[in-house]
Amino acid sequence: MLEQAFPARSKTMREGQTMGRTGRNPAKASVGAAIFRAIRPVLTFFWNLPRNFLIGFLIAYRKVVSPLYGPVCRFFPSCSAYALEAITVHGAVKGTWLAARRLVRCHPWNDGGVDHVPAGRRTWPQDSVPKIIVLNHPVIPADEDSRSAA
Repeated sequence: MLEQAFPARSKTMREGQTMGRTGRNPAKASVGAAIFRAIRPVLTFFWNLPRNFLIGFLIAYRKVVSPLYGPVCRFFPSCSAYALEAITVHGAVKGTWLAARRLVRCHPWNDGGVDHVPAGRRTWPQDSVPKIIVLNHPVIPADEDSRSAA
């Protein structure tokens, strides 16, 4: 009876194989999943490219331009640290929007104060360190000179 209703499908299916709820052959679905697993790192790279470009720009700004001005920011964290955290936590589009809003508020008539980045939806496992912690809190090397000042 099945062969009469679906003659083409019944010939391509092996005995004991079912089409499942989607009507697809499981062997073909596993090939598609394997292809997706193979190209997933490439897709992830291109998806994160704008965010990583902005992070690189902010790190370069903090290394080159920020030392020329010194600590003049009215807010805590500084505007560059805020932008770095916003882009890392929320991504390129929303992070840039949050950083732009922060820069608009940074003017001589604003009192400043503590202004944290809104929390994101993502949570990290207990044993991992978020990338923003590594970026905003670099390891400070220990002093090699252990002589006393006297």
